[in-house]
Amino acid sequence: MTIADLQNRAELLLLQAGILPVITVDSLDQARAVTDALLEGGLPAIELTLRTPVAMDALATLKRERPELVVGAGTVLTEQQMRQSIDAGADFLVTPGTPPALADLLAAAPIPVVPGAATPTEFLGLMGRGFRVCKLFPASAVGGLQMIKGLAGPLAELKLCPTGGISEETAGQYLSQPNVLCIGGSWMVPKDWLAKGEWHKVRDSAAAAAKIVAQARGA
Repeated sequence: MTIADLQNRAELLLLQAGILPVITVDSLDQARAVTDALLEGGLPAIELTLRTPVAMDALATLKRERPELVVGAGTVLTEQQMRQSIDAGADFLVTPGTPPALADLLAAAPIPVVPGAATPTEFLGLMGRGFRVCKLFPASAVGGLQMIKGLAGPLAELKLCPTGGISEETAGQYLSQPNVLCIGGSWMVPKDWLAKGEWHKVRDSAAAAAKIVAQARGA
């Protein structure tokens, strides 16, 4: 598949997700339990960050045991992480930022990639490599809604998944922007809920998030 084909696939995945829970897990059992709660609440896709020693094993386990779950490997920083994530079965890759050398590698990846950037110059560099579906990170810190609105004119083909500082209260505002496919957030998976095993809270917060997506899209 060409990068254009894969970007089309990335657009579809994010559009279907609407809200992408960004999760960090400390064990395989925690990964299973939190994703079960998210699925029960109506959120079928996640960004699983590669920030813990168990993350790669969790990615492979979830793809094997929860085939209905769409799993993006998040915080991909190196070629090794890119290749390991692909081997583990990731549906797509996400970066927090994308320096030129990493962007070149990701442009040749065999699965969809959602590369991260924070400035128009960075987005232009990614678009020059064929990317048009990107992550805006850290969204609120770099201007939030004003940044998204500002990018819409000059970079009309750019589609975004803003992540960072978005809350349940502001989610609908982000989703209402025409150049936003999806938003990333962690408010439905806070660390203390995961540590205490409060999966009912994750489920209920996921259900509320799914309603936000439906309302923003007039469903």
